[in-house]
Amino acid sequence: MSGDSSGILPPFDHERREPAPAMPRPDKPALPKRFYRRAHAEVRDGLHALLLDSRAALTPGRAPLAVPHAGVAEALVAEWQAQTQVIDPATMPMTRLVNSIIDGVSRAQPEVAAEIARYATSDLLCYRADSPDRLVQRQALLWDPLLEWAHEALGARFFLAQGVMFVEQPAQSRDAVARAIAAQTSPYAIGGLHVLTTLTGSALIALAVAHRHLTPEAAWTAAHVDEDVQAEIWGVDAEAAARRAARLIEFTAAATLVDLAWSR
Repeated sequence: MSGDSSGILPPFDHERREPAPAMPRPDKPALPKRFYRRAHAEVRDGLHALLLDSRAALTPGRAPLAVPHAGVAEALVAEWQAQTQVIDPATMPMTRLVNSIIDGVSRAQPEVAAEIARYATSDLLCYRADSPDRLVQRQALLWDPLLEWAHEALGARFFLAQGVMFVEQPAQSRDAVARAIAAQTSPYAIGGLHVLTTLTGSALIALAVAHRHLTPEAAWTAAHVDEDVQAEIWGVDAEAAARRAARLIEFTAAATLVDLAWSR
């Protein structure tokens, strides 16, 4: 950020993890007050830069908060304009994601791409339940077509396993997924895909979204078959539902970014 907003936005946390056990912690620092009247975008040096009044916004790493896609800039402007008395990063998923890409992914893009590809060695879609029947059938209904798509579109065929027993996937299939990811030159495409992958546990679901084979809504449903069936049987857990809703916000921002940045 510029001015007294420097460093207020933490790195984007795109890991799908459960919260740590509650522990005493100091009070959170007060959120910074909104110091600008208007957020808007302006083309500078070929990029759509976020301006707060007349000042260029900066990332926590002090790089210009500027993107190559007008649609992403519009999302950034909307998030900043929606802030009221204070600036709350928790309500700004696109800003946090773009910050992490500019400050992080753009400097380590091959490593991030390789991390996404590693998910293909133990992709969510390949590990099936053996009970209850409702879950077995739901997984087959939603996941089998995605594996067929991966075979047809990517040239990647995957083996299935039940439970947690590891199954070795063909090297040819793993390489096909890696090539599909590495073919993208935009750090925004790679950064967004990384978030989709870590939030779903599936590089194949993420790639299906990137290729517009699967809508973000359908992808989110496919990634949460286990949770949905459990909720149908045992009822909805309020805390789990709240965590899932928070992850969906991050997922939606990443899906929007990938849709704009992916080279098809």
